[in-house]
Amino acid sequence: MDIARPDQSKLKRKKLIIYISVAVVILVGITVLLARLKPAAPTVERNLVWIDTVKRGQMLRQVRGLGTLVPEEIRWIAARTQGRVDKIILRPGAIVTPESVILMLANPDVEQAAANADSQLKAAEAELANLRVTLQSGVLAAESVAASAKADYETSRLRSEVNEQLAKDGLISDLDRRLSKVTAEQAATRNGIEQKRFAFAQDAIAPQLAVKQAEVDRLRAQARLRRDELEALTVRSSMNGVLQLLPVEVGAQVQPGSNLARVADPTRLKAEIRVAETQAKDILKGQLAQVDTRNGVVEGTVARIDPSVQNGTVTVDVLITGALPKGARPDLSVDGTIELERLTEVVYVGRPAFGQEKSEVGIFKLDAEGAYATRTRVKLGRSSVNTIEIVSGLQPGDRVILSDMSPWDSNDRIKLN
Repeated sequence: MDIARPDQSKLKRKKLIIYISVAVVILVGITVLLARLKPAAPTVERNLVWIDTVKRGQMLRQVRGLGTLVPEEIRWIAARTQGRVDKIILRPGAIVTPESVILMLANPDVEQAAANADSQLKAAEAELANLRVTLQSGVLAAESVAASAKADYETSRLRSEVNEQLAKDGLISDLDRRLSKVTAEQAATRNGIEQKRFAFAQDAIAPQLAVKQAEVDRLRAQARLRRDELEALTVRSSMNGVLQLLPVEVGAQVQPGSNLARVADPTRLKAEIRVAETQAKDILKGQLAQVDTRNGVVEGTVARIDPSVQNGTVTVDVLITGALPKGARPDLSVDGTIELERLTEVVYVGRPAFGQEKSEVGIFKLDAEGAYATRTRVKLGRSSVNTIEIVSGLQPGDRVILSDMSPWDSNDRIKLN
């Protein structure tokens, strides 16, 4: 028969409790250890990231922008009068001089007005010449009358003096003496009047001729204006250069002030560089620049900075100081690089794909073996086209990843494979 053993049952229960307790402790320990373990670092292909080394030394600050070559001297030739394009002599690309005829306009009204103005001028000039002759004839007639009056006066005066002497000697009567005296006085009065009339005739010539001369001058200026309008129907270049644009065709009707042609000097070009507004704040007039025409690099200097912003860019004019390479022509696309300043003894690195100057960003820094990279807070300073200043967070010799690491924003540590 079976014998009851209560001690053995208690012993088994006690062992079971001990086993369970040990298992729970082990499970809790494993859980704590797993919780304290860092998550596994994601793997990144090394050849897919850009790695650069932090350096110390001289850093050249530059800004870069795209632009075009434009002539320094451009002239639009505008229509001076209304007309119709009758004939086009030259086409864009032609080399022109100030005497080169570009196109011909036609306007019968302008031709008729020029002819009428010339006729009116000739008529006025003829009237002026006729008036001058008439006035001169009048002066001569007045001079003749004045001379005759003077002669009569002298004769009467001499006769009066003789009669006075004869009257004293009793040779003539007193009546004859008095009559000769009256005659002499009358001749003196007439002589004075005729002399004044002669002087007045002389003085009256200039005012009368001036009035007519003013009319002739007015008509001459009007005729010159009409002739200029007639000559303006023959459109000529106003400078040496190349005909760039001809925005009209034969038969087109143009109004005064309409642009007919554009002429530029292709030997004097400048570069208009468009720089991002965030990078243009340090650009100053006179700074050195380089212009890449894709066929050579030429030196230049900043000549003008546009005060306005268009489409997020600022236009900077760069005057070319070096010889232009072959193929340089207006409207050619170029790259411009402007030198801002040279920084000495600064810590710098290649410009990362993220982060702006004078900001704080997280950059992955490689360890000594180069197998792992850890995110490090770095304070950036002044920037250039390809480099940026390191204010704090990195030391010369550190290797960092400059590629866009946004896919690993949730990780502070990565493994390079």
